[in-house]
Formats: sequence, C-alpha cells, structure tokens
Amino acid sequence: MAIYQSEFEKFQLEMRAKHPEWESEQREGMSLLWNKKVDFAELKVFREATEQQNPYPYDMHFE
Repeated sequence: MAIYQSEFEKFQLEMRAKHPEWESEQREGMSLLWNKKVDFAELKVFREATEQQNPYPYDMHFE
C-alpha cells in the first residue's frame, strides 16, 4: 500500500536532504528564544507586586 505524499511534503523532504544543517540551526534559534531557565524567586516578586499599571499609560487624564 502506497502512502500519499503531498507536493509540499515532497518539497520539504527534498530541502531537508539538500540542507541538513537547517535542523540544527532551527534548534539553536529556538533555544535562544524559548529554552530559558526560570528564576522562580524573581517570578514570585513580580507576582506579588502591588502597584497596578494604568490601563492606558499614555492617557494623562484617565481616572
């Protein structure tokens, strides 16, 4: 039984075969943006902050 592959899927497999370095570069970029260590002490301080932010900080006559 043959498995259907769309044109896009064929293109994607072809490009991955031509450029194997793309996967490692993609993982490296993802780690820069998303894989960060969380400082829970700092997060707790932010959550316990009591000063409320104005709904629209550029409106001087809002209240």
